[in-house]
Amino acid sequence: MSYKLLTYASERGSRAGLLIGQHVIDASDATGNREWSTVLSILECWEEAQDAFSKVPERGGIPLSQTTLLAPVPNPGDIYCAGANYQDHVDEMARKSGRPEGSNMKKQGERPWFFIKSGRSSVVGPGAAVKLPSYSNAVDWEIELVAVIGQKVRNVLAKDALNCIAGYTIANDLSARDAMKRANVEGTSPFQYDWLSQKCFDGSCPIGPWIVPAADIDDPHDLAIKLWVGEELMQDSNTGEMIFNIAEQIEMLSSRVTLYPGDLVLTVTPAGVGAARKRFLKPGEELRLFIEKLGEFRHSVV
Repeated sequence: MSYKLLTYASERGSRAGLLIGQHVIDASDATGNREWSTVLSILECWEEAQDAFSKVPERGGIPLSQTTLLAPVPNPGDIYCAGANYQDHVDEMARKSGRPEGSNMKKQGERPWFFIKSGRSSVVGPGAAVKLPSYSNAVDWEIELVAVIGQKVRNVLAKDALNCIAGYTIANDLSARDAMKRANVEGTSPFQYDWLSQKCFDGSCPIGPWIVPAADIDDPHDLAIKLWVGEELMQDSNTGEMIFNIAEQIEMLSSRVTLYPGDLVLTVTPAGVGAARKRFLKPGEELRLFIEKLGEFRHSVV
């Protein structure tokens, strides 16, 4: 049986649900497991949960059209964001900076690198109205494929790394481009970068609409990925443009930290960001994010 794992608003508060067809079924009620009222609790028992979900009857539930979806994992564990990991994006930023195209960290013998985005304050769900930070006039969009961790791992090899992924979802890594560097700190200083202001303002990580189990995605490295601002298509690429694949990213991460169920790995954005065209988000604009086989969701900025 095919299903998608999500979080929805109910009279009992936020609840974990299963989207089966066009109906949302409460995951805890359907399985009789009181602990599975949240997606995080389900991810912590992912192998057991998958077996239980396969036995849920394909009937009943609330029509999706009558359901308010929240972020699939409203209170995730750690959020790890890979940097400079799509060749088309690396090339567009090289053109913007007047540097040669074609090079990347992998060709230079480097490994993937990451920064961390805040969790509870950053994460919002479909339909959210994200307040643009008052200190920035250059908030940019960055659609990203997200790997949702469903197994505790440390020092996992790339050949086994995809086994720890419960599923995939979509995120927008909103970035305040003009807050990246501290104005009065010299460019040679190791303290010049301000990742908190650039990447971690409230609502800076819209996620949705649900989690598609990894077993339903044959190849996460061959998915169309698109983002629109209003009716204008800004990003139009394919996850095959990744420089370091998802397994390589997880291998690197797990060599430094233990990954836990509910952690999110944002695998970086493709070409088409606002910084390359000097065009940034304005209050009142709506964004639509789409990844093939995962679906789409919208949010606005105010």
